[in-house]
Amino acid sequence: MRYFLTATAALAVTSSMAAADYTLTILHTNDFHARFEPISRFDSGCSAEDDAAGECFGGSARLVTAIAEARDRAENSILVDGGDQFQGTLFYTYYKGALAAEMMNKMGYDAMTVGNHEFDDGPEVLRGFMDAVNFPVLMSNADVTREPLLADKLPKSIVIERGGEKLGLIGLTPEDTDELASPGDNITFSDPVAAVQGEVDKLTAEGVNKIIVLSHSGYGVDQRVAAETTGVDVIVGGHSNSLLSNTAEDAVGPYPTMVGDTAIVQAYAYGKFLGELNVTFDDQGNLTEAVGEPLIMDAAVPADAATAQRIAEAAKPLDEIRNRVVAETATEIVGVREECRAQECAMGNLIADAMLARVKDQGIDVAIQNGGGIRASIDAGEVTMGEVLTVLPFQNTLSTFQVTGDTIVAALENGVSQHEEEAGRFPQVAGMSYAFDITQPAGSRISDVMIGGAPIEMDKLYGVVSNNYIRNGGDGYDMFKDAQNAYDFGPDLADVTAEFIAANAPYTPYLDGRITKK
Repeated sequence: MRYFLTATAALAVTSSMAAADYTLTILHTNDFHARFEPISRFDSGCSAEDDAAGECFGGSARLVTAIAEARDRAENSILVDGGDQFQGTLFYTYYKGALAAEMMNKMGYDAMTVGNHEFDDGPEVLRGFMDAVNFPVLMSNADVTREPLLADKLPKSIVIERGGEKLGLIGLTPEDTDELASPGDNITFSDPVAAVQGEVDKLTAEGVNKIIVLSHSGYGVDQRVAAETTGVDVIVGGHSNSLLSNTAEDAVGPYPTMVGDTAIVQAYAYGKFLGELNVTFDDQGNLTEAVGEPLIMDAAVPADAATAQRIAEAAKPLDEIRNRVVAETATEIVGVREECRAQECAMGNLIADAMLARVKDQGIDVAIQNGGGIRASIDAGEVTMGEVLTVLPFQNTLSTFQVTGDTIVAALENGVSQHEEEAGRFPQVAGMSYAFDITQPAGSRISDVMIGGAPIEMDKLYGVVSNNYIRNGGDGYDMFKDAQNAYDFGPDLADVTAEFIAANAPYTPYLDGRITKK
């Protein structure tokens, strides 16, 4: 366990705990993304059989149990969310924010901040969600006065009481939400540091000396906010899907991460963890102790039976979506393993083309999709959403980022390095072409790389779109993990592909020689 003591607190502890010390347990989630059902270790859907075998994580039913147990062991507690409840599964496609509101009300949330995905369907859906929940939704770094649906409805901060003490809660959303989602033209976003400090000053003037920021801004921005503001005690984060932990090997930082006197926490994403931070304040409102660890929602956490039944009921209408005709294809779109993991394949071209078309106007040059993420073909004729989801079942999202030409070549080398094994890393592409020679040793098989009709420049920075699995190092693509300007939380790849087929219906699959085997 990690303890943090201010100089004042250290003196207080040596002389004995002050009678006025106040303890609070902050339970928190972030980036839930409509994962109401349990997920696999790959953050995608998990079958009932696998769940029964103890191989699944998360799900609303486990969270209900874990939250109740955590409240029972706490003297005072709050439950808050760091944003992005919306988007990610068919539950959101069908229910929009309604099921999220129902589940969050059931769990008894005290507040949440607005994530960028809360604006995916404009202010209308966000407002409907806000009308349905029993707690405040917050956002400090935006001017909503010109948006009738949110003006006077979306506060920057709120004061709640717990255990006889006042707690100030401030909301924060990404400053570039206007580029990431669809908030409309009536909302302007601003610098997080100035926005937070303004609310801290206001709350302090009202006599509130315990202040918690709910921030959907990412781990890096949270550290900047902590360093450049005064008066913030805790930042509950989101957006970067960062696992902060003192025990997990893949943690990106300690839980909590201390910047000055401010404790920063975040609990990965998708309901896989419930954050549990225990803090102590002295009678002046100074944070004297902050300790905790995200609790993993694995098979050891029993599912609440009533919640599991409700989610099962909510899932029934999704079959209608799975059977919904979304497009038409002139001929079969071949997506068999033998082709898509070894050579240019028609389904790979479709998916890569769809990815690139979706974000080309954002300065993106090329698309890369791993062949292993392509799981089926689609027959000629009508195309259902269920067929698209069979091809792309992993709930991967679009990721955009920038890397040099040298990094792109390294990625392609990785992609063909296990060609003999039909490994899933084989790269299907758009906006570019390349050749490979498997008679050469792995690492020196790629040649003739062209981007936009010109030879690749090794030192030039290119915009790339892929899926969040690849961008975060899946299938050996570690070279993308440190990419510049990475954003991993775009729309679902299946939705993007379905919309592309529909826009080009009747879609005619094709090969054009973008990948050549020597």
